[in-house]
Amino acid sequence: MLKKRKRLVSVHLLLITAIFLLISGCSSGKKDTAAAKSGEKGGKVVRIGYQKFGTLNILKAKGTLEKALKPLGYSVKWTEFPGGPQLLEALNAGSLDFGHTGEAPPIFAQAAGAPLVYFADSASNPKGEAIIVPKNSNIHSLKDLKGKKIALNKGSNVHYLLVRALEKAGIPYSSIHPVFLAPADARTAFEKGDVDAWVIWDPFLADAQLATKARTIADGTGLVANREFFLAAKPFAQNHTDVLNVIFKQLEKTDQWVEKNPKQAAEFLAPQIGMDKKSLELTLSRKNFGTEKITTQTLKDQQQIANEFYKLKLIPKPIKVKEAFLSK
Repeated sequence: MLKKRKRLVSVHLLLITAIFLLISGCSSGKKDTAAAKSGEKGGKVVRIGYQKFGTLNILKAKGTLEKALKPLGYSVKWTEFPGGPQLLEALNAGSLDFGHTGEAPPIFAQAAGAPLVYFADSASNPKGEAIIVPKNSNIHSLKDLKGKKIALNKGSNVHYLLVRALEKAGIPYSSIHPVFLAPADARTAFEKGDVDAWVIWDPFLADAQLATKARTIADGTGLVANREFFLAAKPFAQNHTDVLNVIFKQLEKTDQWVEKNPKQAAEFLAPQIGMDKKSLELTLSRKNFGTEKITTQTLKDQQQIANEFYKLKLIPKPIKVKEAFLSK
């Protein structure tokens, strides 16, 4: 009987030890998984979204950001998007840490609850977007847009240009027929005559003007600032200020290089993005340069856009733009 008891005690001890080891192993596994996820979400990899053209695009092509971040132990993963709304959808889904868009996309994204932060912006560039029509169109002024089908990328910068242009012409937004298309599809629809006008930004604008002889009804002059914003996912911005500061310095240097070497920049970029060099030269010839951290005035300008979009019921609820800004 005594031997049986001893054997039972031994079995119990073995079971307890096994259970302890199993729990310890699971706990260690969870920590390792959490650490791996932390790494995937930006611990040592900065996931950057970029579009067809912009300072970030040039920075990617030059490869200088990777070199600047190497001493900090970070690498860069780049992903291209057709427009700002699509880029911020990825940021909202947790797939990006940093990216760039125009003025309107962050407002739509913030209204949708995206955890974004305004980090920096470029100089205003009102001539870099416009409302264009085919060369033989009977549309000659903004007033002629009433009742017309107008192609645009929903929620993009040009969405606000269209709103302001219609407002200037005294045309209700409800009196036009917006056709929401990404740039490539919009170009096809424009050339086939499936839409009457197209609201688009550079370099797609420059390419369409040169290739199709499209006429400009109005650009952003006197209507919109047309800024390029650099945004970060809020968790990333809160925990990786060192990385963001490196990115900012590289953006400044890249912007300065392009301003001083526009033709060289166009020649350098043409094969990178698969676009004609002349289109890029035209784009850069009308671009204003300069990169700066977000100012109070910039946030006020963004709030004005947000208020306008809410008034037109383009966003479902009012938002406070300053809530998407980290002061430190």
